[in-house]
Amino acid sequence: MSAEAPARPPQRIALLTEPLREQIRALFPRYPSKRAVTLPALHLVHEHLRCVPLQAMSEIAELLEIAPAEVHDTMSFYGFFPQAPIGDVRVWVCRSLSCMLRGGDELLGHACRKLGIHPGETTPDGKLTVEFAECLGICDHAPAALADDGRVYGPLDEAGVEAMLDELKRGRKDGPTRA
Repeated sequence: MSAEAPARPPQRIALLTEPLREQIRALFPRYPSKRAVTLPALHLVHEHLRCVPLQAMSEIAELLEIAPAEVHDTMSFYGFFPQAPIGDVRVWVCRSLSCMLRGGDELLGHACRKLGIHPGETTPDGKLTVEFAECLGICDHAPAALADDGRVYGPLDEAGVEAMLDELKRGRKDGPTRA
């Protein structure tokens, strides 16, 4: 009888590139522990991939020498890190009390109808993701919206939402977008 070699588990392809891993490792000296690098690492991965898939959470955990559940806990607490890719530009329409009282929910609906998507979805061309936020902290602009590149919009009305969407579809203010 010949003994066969045990089957090897399939090799997984790393999502985090070596340069991205180096960026994360470069943060270690700035924090009291590797665990404290969790949030900055999530930001770096999100910036690079525009999402943080399950495998990336696992790879972050491995780098930081913590359990993947700890990375997930941090990720889910903040709500800014989607697991699926998002658009080139992500915009939150506020639905806090002050924005809601001034029509924020209706304006979110108007934006989504105009784009043919639902809140939390991305346009088919991958250019824009529209989400709601419970509070953006910019009540003096109510009803307001905030793009992930720092642009603030408000006070908004339907015409203002349409102008905002047209501007956002042209891309990020801080860099290139998909062709």
